[in-house]
Amino acid sequence: MSDGTHGSHGTHGSSTGYGSCFDTLGAQYIDGEWRAGTGSWDIVDFNPYDGEKLASITVAGVDEIDQAYRAAERAQPAWAAVNPYRRRLVFERALRIIDDNEPELTAAITAECGGTAVKAAFELHLAREFLREAIQLALRAEGRILPAPDDTRENRLYRVPVGVVGVISPFNFPFLLSIKSVAPALALGNAVVLKPHQNTPICGGGLVAKLFEDAGLPGGVLNVVVTDIAEIGDALIEHPVPKVISFTGSDKVGRHVATVAASHFKRTILELGGNSALIVLDDADVDYAVDAAVFSRFIHQGQVCMAANRVLVDRSVEREFTEKFVAKVRTLKVGDPGDPATHIGPLINSGQAEAITSLVDQTVADGATALLRGRTDGTLVGPSVLTGLPADSPILGQEIFGPVALIIPFDGEEEAVRLANATPYGLSGAVHTGDIERGVRVARRIETGMIHVNDATVHDEAIVPFGGEKHSGVGRLNGDSMVEAFTTTKWISIQHGRSVFPF
Repeated sequence: MSDGTHGSHGTHGSSTGYGSCFDTLGAQYIDGEWRAGTGSWDIVDFNPYDGEKLASITVAGVDEIDQAYRAAERAQPAWAAVNPYRRRLVFERALRIIDDNEPELTAAITAECGGTAVKAAFELHLAREFLREAIQLALRAEGRILPAPDDTRENRLYRVPVGVVGVISPFNFPFLLSIKSVAPALALGNAVVLKPHQNTPICGGGLVAKLFEDAGLPGGVLNVVVTDIAEIGDALIEHPVPKVISFTGSDKVGRHVATVAASHFKRTILELGGNSALIVLDDADVDYAVDAAVFSRFIHQGQVCMAANRVLVDRSVEREFTEKFVAKVRTLKVGDPGDPATHIGPLINSGQAEAITSLVDQTVADGATALLRGRTDGTLVGPSVLTGLPADSPILGQEIFGPVALIIPFDGEEEAVRLANATPYGLSGAVHTGDIERGVRVARRIETGMIHVNDATVHDEAIVPFGGEKHSGVGRLNGDSMVEAFTTTKWISIQHGRSVFPF
């Protein structure tokens, strides 16, 4: 009996193409076929560390967007009809493919994203976790039977796929954050059109398409289009086929996505930027708080939405914390992300490096004190630690997507809460204290979707709702929230007797 998927158990890890992904996967993937785009220009994919050209991809035009969505629309009903016990076999095979090709995938993340060994391991670990959760999600779209006012009538609520989902993924963790939306949407019976970020078209797009192709996903169920708004405008969002748009990126772009989608009566799941605070209370374990803060700020060069933009420290421990924090940051090695000893690799491109450098220069010119000033060499930006910031410093209210830490003293819990909430964002955070329940009390007062007591600000767990408040997003992903995001409720009532009508 066919299980609605292609391929056979146990053979997919030997599939070719992961080690030479930049040569083989630089194309559009539409209706189960790899093809060239027909747009008017090429996206050139560069290694952010050494500038090596990795791939050149002719962008998809509006016609390809339509073809991708129409392919998904045709393929989705048959995919949704596959028994979920058999549907989940695709995700089991995808897990084995990642295991069998981990060195090649790590190399791709290093080359295209500038990811260090720690970052690549973190990304692949979480990608596996989301695939494991997708296996369970395939069985979790549960219906309900509700009471009816008539004894002969029955009310059934069915959880059904929305149909086709559009996914737009970012450059910082492209393999993970594509899979994070793609896998659950597929597991719940939807088809997907994925647009990766133009800086990471292979890790965020081509590798994801190949992973599911090799895992036996039928053609057309997942389509990948490599393009840019300069070529297609809002066609990816406005197209009549997708019912849900899942976007991860900046709040500026997220606002636009939400506006366009709403005007076409589409649902959006928006995972946007952050300006998270890591709070160190007066009774915290200072050495441990330093370790957590350094990781929270500098993992993947600070290019993480959950990163601790602001480190708030009680004035009673400010001196000790600051001295130890700066000393630890000085030990971070900046350089080749392919070197296992490297802590801080390149930013994604030279424009981002220049923007971060200018931001630090302007903040110091406006009165901040640089306890450590990182040197910029191309896309490599060394870590900076700033303190003594004026209360109206623009840097305090924005997301810093780079290796810059802000140390801000406070006097007591009330001021800590006020400062932590003095931002339009509300994604993550952390509170460090010797009293767990005190930490929970403070954490509950922070206007944020996620916050962690005595830990880092950077966490993502496949079964725990993930998302932000305020400008940090709308909706939640992970766990049961995926069912809410990628299915809809259908009411079917059944009259077993005969209704009496008033006319």
